Amino acid sequence: MKKRTPTLVTAGAVLVLGSLGSLGSLGSLTPVAHAAPASKAPADFVALSSVDPSIIQDMRYATKVNFIGRRIDGYREPLCILTRPAAEALHRAQAELLPRGYSLKVYDCYRPQRAVDHFARWAKDLDDERMKAEFYPRVAKDRLFADGYIAEKSGHSRGSTVDLTIVELGSPGAVGGPARPVRPCYAPQGERRPDDSVDMGTGFDCFDTLAHTDDPRIEGVQRANRQFLKGTLAGEGFVNLPEEWWHFTYKPETYPDTYFDFPVAHRSVAGH
Repeated sequence: MKKRTPTLVTAGAVLVLGSLGSLGSLGSLTPVAHAAPASKAPADFVALSSVDPSIIQDMRYATKVNFIGRRIDGYREPLCILTRPAAEALHRAQAELLPRGYSLKVYDCYRPQRAVDHFARWAKDLDDERMKAEFYPRVAKDRLFADGYIAEKSGHSRGSTVDLTIVELGSPGAVGGPARPVRPCYAPQGERRPDDSVDMGTGFDCFDTLAHTDDPRIEGVQRANRQFLKGTLAGEGFVNLPEEWWHFTYKPETYPDTYFDFPVAHRSVAGH
């Protein structure tokens, strides 16, 4: 079967990357990806809230509550944007959870290429370790690329990948601030950064092997919660990334080889 040629869709151009093997060079395309930040999404991208307003949105990269410690490039609003098939699949999963006393909560959805570029620049700045004690205490920053925690491309930029968890209905609410004192993302739930997620054994974006979905050290309620999330989403067509319990991609993807760079904002999906 002939290989599809992946592309990077930016504000004013479609960049042909040549072959699947050339994706690692995306960092060299960064200046073009940043050329025109007012671009819009294709017509089949939607705001998740327009499909299911009951799904909780805790969009970490639009805030300082993330592994970099500042708002990430391209996140103009705390908004979940996805391809319509992925959003509708989340709606079906939510319909299963609500009668059982649970809700989905999304941490990240579509991610513009400029945000991925921000991650890569940060990973190369070995002097910036302000969030290390919480998010990657056991990983040397110069290993983040080699160990797969940071990459120069992300499936999130294709629009059908989402980071999420499950919360109990009536839970206290969104993140209230850092744990005091700051504790590792794999500390017991009552000690790490406050979050209303059911106990998954680690926090979101924990750069540690304990975040692997089926890590054998995760047992009991924590393991059951991960399997509950995975099973619920698998039933609606989502495939889990084994290295991250929170990371799921809807299959088949609408844009399996295209990486977008429009900003995360209501205007990106308005008026289609």
